[in-house]
Amino acid sequence: MNTKITELLGIKYPILQGGMAWISEHKLAAAVSNSGGAGIIAGGNAPVDVIRSEIRSAKALTDKPFGLNIMLMSPNSEDLAQLAIDEKLAFVTTGAGSPGKFIEGWKSAGVKVIPVIPSVMLAKRMARAGADAVIAEGGESGGHIGENSTICLVPQVVDAVEIPVIAAGGIADGRGVAAAFMLGAVGVQIGTRFLSANECQIHENYKKLVIGAKDTDTIVTGRFTGHPCRGVKTKFARSLAEGEKSGELTPERFEEITVGALKKAAIDGNVEEGSFLCGAIAGMVNAEQSASQIIEEIMKKVKELLE
Repeated sequence: MNTKITELLGIKYPILQGGMAWISEHKLAAAVSNSGGAGIIAGGNAPVDVIRSEIRSAKALTDKPFGLNIMLMSPNSEDLAQLAIDEKLAFVTTGAGSPGKFIEGWKSAGVKVIPVIPSVMLAKRMARAGADAVIAEGGESGGHIGENSTICLVPQVVDAVEIPVIAAGGIADGRGVAAAFMLGAVGVQIGTRFLSANECQIHENYKKLVIGAKDTDTIVTGRFTGHPCRGVKTKFARSLAEGEKSGELTPERFEEITVGALKKAAIDGNVEEGSFLCGAIAGMVNAEQSASQIIEEIMKKVKELLE
């Protein structure tokens, strides 16, 4: 399928795999890229040497384009920005801040720049700064979220900028991808569906929670900290929400409790203290499959609907 995003990144299908901290490592990224999409390695807060190793391990598994996600509020962001150049990556996606000071360097090195944005205002700012495309991510997504929904956000961003728009948040199958195209997007970013991929290295407890989730089994916590997150409605997540609502938890105490909680979920499978981040679409993720099966199934349905 040929769109502005497949042309921009040199990929077969207009599907990006979400850059999920502690989750999006080289095996998953390479598998998605080998299947025709664009895999992404998540920088998170990891030391630059760790991410360099991840990038080179991915290169050993695929000769297809893949990217790096950089959380700009992380202390390692400057090192990762340079790493993307040094390793000659196809593209970077960014979140939690403005990548403005890095864009010229990236583009001079041939690295495409695709910020994740939650609003029209930020989309316009990124377009003016020289971004090659933007990912308009609605609040249905997992992890850190904005307040606007995908179906409302995407067409407004499409109308506001001239650069390509990728839709994200609440997309798990071919129907979601086709709907995104109808809203004006030319590609999608998918995270939660890839949690069920065979190649995804998260703990088995994490996969079971996502695959077993119903439509009402996600919850948003942390709004009072200014950094709301969506994840599986575990006992731990409910206790956070209750403490937030009652005032028993201060924002500072909330942050203390949740430090390291994603690692506890993804690596340790710790249901008592882990944050199992996933999107509201988790109720549609019902089985473990390979990345290739997921992408081929999605694209088969997209083509049927669009034809």
